[in-house]
This record gives sequence, C-alpha cells and structure tokens, in this order.
Amino acid sequence: MNLKRIFFGVSIVLVVVACKTNPFTGKKIMNAYSNDQLFPMAFQQYDQFLTENKVIKNTKEADMIVRVGERIAIAAERWLNANGYEGYLKDYKWEYNLVDDETVNAWCMPGGKIVFYTGILPVAKNETAIAAIMGHEVAHALADHGGQRMTAGTLQQVGGAAVAVATSGQTQEKQALWMQAYGMGSQVGGMLPFSRSHETEADKIGLVLMAIAGYNPDEASKLWERMKAKSGGQAPPEILSTHPSNDSRISNLKELAPTAKEEAKKFGISSFRPLGMKLN
Repeated sequence: MNLKRIFFGVSIVLVVVACKTNPFTGKKIMNAYSNDQLFPMAFQQYDQFLTENKVIKNTKEADMIVRVGERIAIAAERWLNANGYEGYLKDYKWEYNLVDDETVNAWCMPGGKIVFYTGILPVAKNETAIAAIMGHEVAHALADHGGQRMTAGTLQQVGGAAVAVATSGQTQEKQALWMQAYGMGSQVGGMLPFSRSHETEADKIGLVLMAIAGYNPDEASKLWERMKAKSGGQAPPEILSTHPSNDSRISNLKELAPTAKEEAKKFGISSFRPLGMKLN
C-alpha cells in the first residue's frame, strides 16, 4: 500500500470541499460547513459552557472585555464592508464574557461567541493587550477556522478508514503499523501545520483589526514576550505543536505590526489609544 496515494486521495477531497473564500486572503478555504450548520451548534455549546462556569458581570474588567470586543467587531465590519464583503457578519451573534478561571487563555467559537479567562488578565496587563488577544480570537471566527478544523478532522478520519481498508488483507501487526504511520504522518505533516497556519493567520488579521479599532499593534509582540516569560520558556518543539513557538510568534508580530498600521490609516487611524486600563 502506498501512503502517498492515500494522502493524494484526501487532497482531492480537500479541493472539492474548498467551497468558501477567506475574505482576508482571497483564497479558497477547506470548509464543508455552512454558517447555518455550524453556528447553532456553537451557540448551544457556548450557552451550556456559561451555565457550567462562573461568569463575571458588572466589574471594570468584565465591562472592559465587552468594550474591547465591541470595538474589534466594529473594526471587522468596517474592514469587510470596505473590501466588498457587506453582509458577511449577518449570522454572527457577538458575545463577550469574562469567566473566573486561572487558565491563561481566551477563545472564540464560530459565530462570535468569546470567552476570556481571568487568568489571562495579569499577563495582558493592559487594555491594549486585551485588544490584541480579542483581535486574534475574533479573527479565528471571521476566517472560519473552526469549520476548517472540523473539516480537516473529518478528512483525517476518512484517510484513516482508507488505510484500514487498503491494509485489511495484511496481518494485524502490519495493519497496525500502517495505521500508526498514517496517524503520525497526517498529524505531524498535516493537522499540526494546518493549525499553526491558522494561528499565524489569526495573528495577522488580529493586528489589523486592533489597529483599525484604535489600539497600537506594537503591543501584541510585547504581550507574547510576557506570555513566553509566564511559561518559563517551556514548550514542545514547534513541529509537534498546534501553535507557532513563542519566538516565532513574537518575530512575526513585530514584522506585521507596520503593515497593520498602514492598513489602519486607510480608515483614518493615524494615532492610537493609550495602553488603557491596567490589569493586575
């Protein structure tokens, strides 16, 4: 059996399902799910998550999360409208919540449902860094990264089933080796690079959004310097990670910030807000 043929067959399927366009790159994307399919599931899961966790309301920090989120969403709509994507956000239902949890993380579900954990606030340190995080998370939703990951996962399973069928006449030991080879190859050579590319793309889009919202994109690299310090420099090799390394990310953000500033100038933004509310 030739694993290359399996990968080629899966690649053909990718071309078939690449039926959407990323508005920020103009390229076709691998997404087999429509908003009508994906968003209701995401909204239901989000509502369930909120009922199972402690949501913080009516504090300065919680209000800031909402304020920054609304500014980033407006920036996204401005950019999309200016670039010929009027109505792109019609199915999005933006919601921003701060959840009491020491995890250093934030996330956005398809359709615009966002959570910040309190654990990320001390690392962010200021409102502009929150805007950097918010821009990144909103970018994931705008670029359909959730649907793309689901599609890729399905295709990985299809490839695994194809390997199983193709090796069904071999001994269990040989079939297990083929399955292990496919699993490792598709993960390290496919899924992980795919995920890292999404993170880099979200960083790039996020910088533009935060700049149009009036936040200085230079703060994003400083945020990730603090993230690196928080982790103590401990991280798996980039090739085995879903995210770019901290050093790669910091370097990319520094390189991309001037471009984000130039994009913001098209919307009349030539100076930026102060760092804003300080976070302990």
